[in-house]
Amino acid sequence: MAIKILLLLVFFCVFIGVGIYCRKSSTDVNGFVLGGRTVGPWLTAFAYGTSYFSAVIFVGYAGQFGWSFGVASTWIGLGNAFIGSLLPWVLLGRRTRIQTQHLGSKTMPEYFGQRYKSPAFKVIASAITFLFLIPYTASLFNGLSRLFRMAFDVDYSVCVIGMAVLTAVYVIVGGYMATAINDFIQGIVMLVGIVAVIGAVLAKHGGFMQSLIAMSEVESDVMNGAYVSFFGPQPFYLLVVVLLTSLGTWGLPQMVGKFYAIKNEHSIKIGTFISTFFAVIVAGGCYFLGGFGRLFTTQDVVTAEGFDSVVPTMLSGLSDFLIAVVLILVLSASMSTLSSLVLTSSSTLTLDFIGQLGKKEMDEKKKMLCLRVFVAIFIVISAAIAIVQAKSKVTFIAQLMGISWGALSGAFLAPFLYGLYWKKTSKAGVATSFAFGTIVMIIQLCISLGWISVSGPVLSLIFKNSLYSGVFCMLAGLVLVPLVSILTGKTVPEDADSMFTCFNRTVYVHAKTSLEDDK
Repeated sequence: MAIKILLLLVFFCVFIGVGIYCRKSSTDVNGFVLGGRTVGPWLTAFAYGTSYFSAVIFVGYAGQFGWSFGVASTWIGLGNAFIGSLLPWVLLGRRTRIQTQHLGSKTMPEYFGQRYKSPAFKVIASAITFLFLIPYTASLFNGLSRLFRMAFDVDYSVCVIGMAVLTAVYVIVGGYMATAINDFIQGIVMLVGIVAVIGAVLAKHGGFMQSLIAMSEVESDVMNGAYVSFFGPQPFYLLVVVLLTSLGTWGLPQMVGKFYAIKNEHSIKIGTFISTFFAVIVAGGCYFLGGFGRLFTTQDVVTAEGFDSVVPTMLSGLSDFLIAVVLILVLSASMSTLSSLVLTSSSTLTLDFIGQLGKKEMDEKKKMLCLRVFVAIFIVISAAIAIVQAKSKVTFIAQLMGISWGALSGAFLAPFLYGLYWKKTSKAGVATSFAFGTIVMIIQLCISLGWISVSGPVLSLIFKNSLYSGVFCMLAGLVLVPLVSILTGKTVPEDADSMFTCFNRTVYVHAKTSLEDDK
């Protein structure tokens, strides 16, 4: 117990110290929200990775999908690394950094408003962001409850409140730069922690090969050895999970926002490799570990206590030191994601919603005050939702958490991607994507709650659960936006060409000789 408490105290002191250290870099809106657009590759890459992977993945998804797919769940982690980390850095990183600076946008809703010359898009996108990020933020707290009960026998509410207060302090004081530096520290903890935990857990069954042999003997209705097969017992479902958790990052405001703040193009190249490596180790490691969950618990226990019990059960027999490492690991993963979501939501609400609705533009001092106030309000609301959900088992909240990712990515992915690459993207195409993504996921919520039902093989597949409908929204948006844009060319912003001049640079070359044709 002394080891656990000591490590947690060191953990808390470091983060508060970083927040105080970075207070000078958060004196204006640009510094508070984007770190002055001077953040280097290491900090940005770790900020991207730690915002991506939280307790939701380590405890929830790793347990659920590791149970469903066995060792093949490792494909989810690899998909997160290459589709969710490598490709966004390659395809979105440079163009996002250049165009957002050219337009002067600090958030994704502000980008939509300026790129498509529509103040309404700015307000609508900020409302969608705020609405669906709150339940997603609340879900971060849930992954911590079982681990803290296992280690300290501490009430869940105490854990949630402590985590909320700590995050609020360093985000309010230090802004984006404090978040980025703490994300780097947390990322190092996550890298070391996941490797140590995997080794310790597999050692319980004689190491990697013996654990594989034991997994091959687990019975399945599909085939013998299903949980050690290449694609597991449900290959199509595995593909859906890979697409949702990987492609979804392309449209999440808190993920794309990391590219706004990076220092220069050279930093993007370095950050691409760092971020991919981080994702391979952390995401690949989490899902690989979860793939052995059936060796540590039974179907009856999972049915009674849920998938969130799988990973804590696997870790319960570790030494006190390793349990302390796991707690720090999960706290790091959760707090890094929480700080990113909080900063994204507060900046969106302040700059894009309230600032747009007001008759007069707020001055810098009022904007900074609003940003800090909304950081606190957002954290309080999220913590309250998490506590209410845990205490009363409110089904509505739990369902809404699962739909948040699909709604955000379904609405934003296609308009953002085409906005960076295609001048002919129309306002009608963007509006279609916004409406389609949110409406489909709201319908999914109603179906999940039993309020409405659908029939037919196609609709039953699309609305099977929020994973299927979320992937459908993202892929459909990639088709709908160009199709509607072609049909509604009149709604393309008139000065779209000028928005792409930022990607071109005139270079003058001094020649020593000049040989010209006689003509």
